[in-house]
Amino acid sequence: MNFENILVDLTDHIAAIIINRPKKLNALNRDTISELSKAISQLEVDENIRVIIITGSGTKAFVAGADISEFADFDVAQGELLAKKGQETLFDLVESLSIPVIAAVNGFALGGGLELAMACHFRVASANAKMGLPEVSLGVIPGYGGTQRLPQLVGKGKAMEMIMTAGMMDADEAKKYGLVNHVVDIETLLPFCKEIAEKISRNSSTAISAAIKAVNANFEDGVNGFEVEVKEFGNCFGTEDFIEGTTAFLEKRKPNF
Repeated sequence: MNFENILVDLTDHIAAIIINRPKKLNALNRDTISELSKAISQLEVDENIRVIIITGSGTKAFVAGADISEFADFDVAQGELLAKKGQETLFDLVESLSIPVIAAVNGFALGGGLELAMACHFRVASANAKMGLPEVSLGVIPGYGGTQRLPQLVGKGKAMEMIMTAGMMDADEAKKYGLVNHVVDIETLLPFCKEIAEKISRNSSTAISAAIKAVNANFEDGVNGFEVEVKEFGNCFGTEDFIEGTTAFLEKRKPNF
């Protein structure tokens, strides 16, 4: 895969996507969003890839926000379209992807950067990470799902405070509030995420895909998550992975998914 703003590193069953705009602190512009969407969509249909890790180049920033210069002169209709297209193209795609996506948050994850990290299935932060949604300081609100996903992760009150103050949360506080699962040194961030990815890749990819659907269903309006769980649970019984997993258990051996 050849892209201008991102790098893709494939190792065994794991794909690491590095947002590579260091001079802009890896800010998300339209081209980068498009490239991320294309890369992720291609990786999803690659049967060899079982986990995706998204991170930023360097040690300063995961993604320091959106590229403000691209939309500073937008009108109401253009602003609405920007948010709608961005959500559909990338952020909703990541959240509902059939394979796990881990955000390796190195340094600043602000605005669209934090929104991208929150769209991932879970997050690991470096000790120097700082996260926030500073959009109200620019006269706008988060537009790539931030007002919806942040309350789901940290609770309504804390999310309101973060959004209204435009303040930043450090890595330890982010772990305290459940915004990230782990905090590690910057040097060990990617190896740590790859270690988790390896554990994931040893399990059934079809079952993991079903689990993602079931968990996400709980956060969809008008959808009964319990009913989705029942359906996905039943679907698992018709898969080769179920046969292999149960057979391996009964034979007292490790499954070969």
